[in-house]
Amino acid sequence: MADTASRTTALRARIGRADAFGSPAAGRRHPLVATAMVLPLAALLVVVFGGWDAMVTQASSVGVMLGR
Repeated sequence: MADTASRTTALRARIGRADAFGSPAAGRRHPLVATAMVLPLAALLVVVFGGWDAMVTQASSVGVMLGR
């Protein structure tokens, strides 16, 4: 039993600290993976709260600003 505990401790030390869900510590996720995780939620919030017009207006403003 003690051997299993020491192996578990060594494994945790090797892979780093885990969060509440058992995945590796934050900061190790690829930016494209994080974007792919966030986009569906962002699209849902835009549809639910009717933010499409505001998003289009802001994107248009940014486009005008970058075009100058």
